[in-house]
Amino acid sequence: MPNTNGAWATTRFVDPNDLRHDMHVTIVTFEPGGVIPFAETHVMEHGLYVLEGKAVYRLNQDWVEVEAGDFMWLRAFCPQACYAGGPGKFRYLLYKDVNRQMKLSARL
Repeated sequence: MPNTNGAWATTRFVDPNDLRHDMHVTIVTFEPGGVIPFAETHVMEHGLYVLEGKAVYRLNQDWVEVEAGDFMWLRAFCPQACYAGGPGKFRYLLYKDVNRQMKLSARL
């Protein structure tokens, strides 16, 4: 991700321009000390499944400890942030609905 000094990266598994898939499937990886330094929100609900490591994740106003095997489902506009304190990488599988509308052409 930009401006993170390599401490936070994403890998997408579904082409976001492919309308056959109305979703994003991504692995998010934080190096030890990696952080989302602000409360971000998204317009869609989304799910996170922790694959590796431990971190604290902000959900609304609460900071929750999460680790490999944990699952979170976040409502739309839920303020969130993350701090991966280490000692190893923190990785999770992220699923987001996109809810795009396909262009329809009229046949006369």
